Amino acid sequence: QVQLVESGGGLVQAGGSLRLSCAASGRTFSSYAMGWFRQAPEKEREFVSAIPWSGGRTYYADSVKGRFTISRDNAKNTVYLQMNRLNPEDTAVYYCAAKYRVLTTIPEEYAYWGQGTQVTVSS
Repeated sequence: QVQLVESGGGLVQAGGSLRLSCAASGRTFSSYAMGWFRQAPEKEREFVSAIPWSGGRTYYADSVKGRFTISRDNAKNTVYLQMNRLNPEDTAVYYCAAKYRVLTTIPEEYAYWGQGTQVTVSS
């Protein structure tokens, strides 16, 4: 089992920044690919970003590329999502998720999920 707890969400004005954190406990964190997903009201959950267990090449949705940065600190069992130049379309509940070893952008393939943190961007 892997337990995930997100933090760092909140209300921010358009153009502002937030940094989300996801603290993991349980099984060996460094063996898991980590992803960030988001879900806006009345929309399906969508991929935002992912980072492999080794911390190598990172992946981003086109809508956030160049504005968001994912990183991880395996010594702290934590993955981060730095979000810059936020806009109202980024408003959603953000979830982190863990998948053993192989990275994917498909939410159904992630076995462990956090409870989510709300991000609201005002115009």
